Amino acid sequence: MDIRKKQRAVVAALEDVKGRDIVVYNVARLSPLFERVIIATGDSTRHVRALAEHAAERLRALGAPVRGLEGGANAEWVLLDSGDIVLHVMHASARSYYNLEEIWGGKEVRLKALHGKALHRRARR
Repeated sequence: MDIRKKQRAVVAALEDVKGRDIVVYNVARLSPLFERVIIATGDSTRHVRALAEHAAERLRALGAPVRGLEGGANAEWVLLDSGDIVLHVMHASARSYYNLEEIWGGKEVRLKALHGKALHRRARR
C-alpha cells in the first residue's frame, strides 16, 4: 500500500477526533524500520486513547496492518505501530517533556488538503 495514502488516512483520522499539533516526519533515512513518524497531541488521557484508536480503525479499514497499540492503560502517550508508519499520540505535558520532534525532527512532510492547498503543521515548542 502507498505510504502517502496511509499517512493521509492517519492524519484525517486524527483531525476527525480533533487532534492538535499534528506533524509528519519522513524518517526513511534515519531508520530502516519505518518511513514516517506522526506525532499528535490530545487534550486528556481519554482523548489521547480515542485519537490512537480512531487512527487504528482507519488503517484497518484500508487493509493496512496495525502491528501494535501500546500505552492504552495510562494513555498519556499511546504508540501505534503500522509497520512503515509509527504514530505517537501524546498528552501535551508528555509531548513537551519527551520532545520527540528533537529526535525525529528532520524533514517534515507537507500534506495536501482535500481542496488542493498544501497543509503545513508545526508543533508548538
